[in-house]
Amino acid sequence: MRIVIADDAVLLREGLVRLLTESGHQVVAAVGDGDALVEAVVQHRPDVSIVDVRMPPSHTDEGLRAAVEARRLVPRTPILVLSQYVEVSYADDLLATTGGAGGGIGYLLKDRVAAIDEFLDALRRVAGGGTVLDPEVVGQLFARRRRDDPLSELTPREREVLALMAEGRSNTAIARALVVSDGAVEKHVRNIFTKLTLPPDTEQHRRVLAVLTYLRN
Repeated sequence: MRIVIADDAVLLREGLVRLLTESGHQVVAAVGDGDALVEAVVQHRPDVSIVDVRMPPSHTDEGLRAAVEARRLVPRTPILVLSQYVEVSYADDLLATTGGAGGGIGYLLKDRVAAIDEFLDALRRVAGGGTVLDPEVVGQLFARRRRDDPLSELTPREREVLALMAEGRSNTAIARALVVSDGAVEKHVRNIFTKLTLPPDTEQHRRVLAVLTYLRN
């Protein structure tokens, strides 16, 4: 894959360059601020970009805003955001850039980079148009559920399936995690789409809409 890296921490940035290069990928740009990220994405049209949320000058959400701008200028360009802490609103803002038209979005804690195989797998899924969310982000979403949210009609098992969907897992991966058949997962997914009254469309479109509903309530 052709990859852009945006992180102002030199050690992490260079560590990612080495890791990805040794894994057979090509890092076409490694930059340290949001403006440079947007410029690199427009110039190189990478297969995926890895972006730190907090970058100069204020070290708040410059990286996130640059990622959103990059997806505006290069629609659906895959972005994997790394963050030191869980910020559910950041994941929500990123997913809003899909517009229901596909994924190519990931949000992971920086600690996940240490689990190299899992990190590289997440990167591949994002590059392939998938949506990947850190399990801790998904876990915190349960804590902010409202009683009147549209997910109230879902059974506990359907909520489990939707949570795993939000992590970017395929039906087969969900079946493996829950130790059930692929057919059982497909039935749960159909029920989720029906209960959330999602319009009939492509499966990928409805999966994204389901995850957006999950995040916003």
